[in-house]
Amino acid sequence: MADWIRLMDADTLPENAAVTVSVDGREWAVYNVAGEAFVSDPMCTHGEARLCDGYLIGHEIECPLHQGRFDVRSGEPTWGPACEPLTTYGTKTKDGVIWLWPEPNV
Repeated sequence: MADWIRLMDADTLPENAAVTVSVDGREWAVYNVAGEAFVSDPMCTHGEARLCDGYLIGHEIECPLHQGRFDVRSGEPTWGPACEPLTTYGTKTKDGVIWLWPEPNV
């Protein structure tokens, strides 16, 4: 049975930035878009590249390897060559902490 996972203090995630967070040996990509947190798997689905090394442009993360883009809200690819969606996860921010629901969004 899944339970919420504490990811990080919200004030340590700069606005309009993407960071990789490791919890219990698992990595997550965490995005802050205008004060709202989103989470996905950290690797691009097109190539072996860490998405947090790319650019966050509005609600899109651009892969640093081939410049494919994904919507961080849904994981859907928005620009080629990316064509397979990212796995995304639910989040909530409560009392200054970003929490992750570890079951993938569907």
